[in-house]
Amino acid sequence: MTAAALAYPGTSSQDVAFDAADFQRVRALIRTKAGIDLHPGKQNMVYGRLSRRLRETRHGSFRDYLDALERTGGDEWQEFINCLTTNLTSFFREPHHFELLAAELKKTPATARRIWSCAASTGEEPYSIAMTAAESGASVKIDASDIDTRVLAQARAGVYAMENVSSLGAERLRCFFQRGTGAHEGKARVKAELRERVSFRAFNLLASGWDARDYDAVFCRNVMIYFDRPTQRQVLERLHGALRPGGLLYAGHSENFSEHRDLFVLTGKTVYRRAG
Repeated sequence: MTAAALAYPGTSSQDVAFDAADFQRVRALIRTKAGIDLHPGKQNMVYGRLSRRLRETRHGSFRDYLDALERTGGDEWQEFINCLTTNLTSFFREPHHFELLAAELKKTPATARRIWSCAASTGEEPYSIAMTAAESGASVKIDASDIDTRVLAQARAGVYAMENVSSLGAERLRCFFQRGTGAHEGKARVKAELRERVSFRAFNLLASGWDARDYDAVFCRNVMIYFDRPTQRQVLERLHGALRPGGLLYAGHSENFSEHRDLFVLTGKTVYRRAG
């Protein structure tokens, strides 16, 4: 395929050509750094996201940008990863997971639990876990991580548009959120006592030297779909080690780990119990 075939013209003379070789380099780099297996049909998405970064860094071509990234890298690697990660989340997404979590927590509410949300995105998932724990009267420490540092900044702030929290209902809004006024009209912030239940940090699931362990539950939802099968196995082995015996792994609605029964056994709808 020629460079012209993958160039995306616009009205601006600043548009940058993007050829098959550029796309393949991007695919190889993001797979090495983040384990993400970009589908061959994602070239439009890659161009749209990275071309903005080229303009911000004043590189005239994808080749120049990628050469500089591989040559000096540094903090730009994180920006590169941030550009190419996908963040789609909402409060109490896949509600059956939180119903099961509440039932588990209510069995022994006085027992201190540790839960990890390992693809926390902008925070809706870990805050949903925190609300579930509060409503269950359970003592829970929640660790939340993501590879994308930009979404983690939003998650720590805990500020959301009212249209994104209105579905929670009046009682949850009253208990867990502060409505914005004045310049913050139309927004709501997670109350401090709920934010304090959650600890956020940047974390790459492919990083060496994991220190994650002794969790009662791990939420790793809609993450494995971005990995190839060997990488999925690698991450699942690490998650197995991060969970206590009998701990639960909450997976995404389109994820199936039935071929890894030595690690996890299906115990509910997209919920797996640690084997062994």
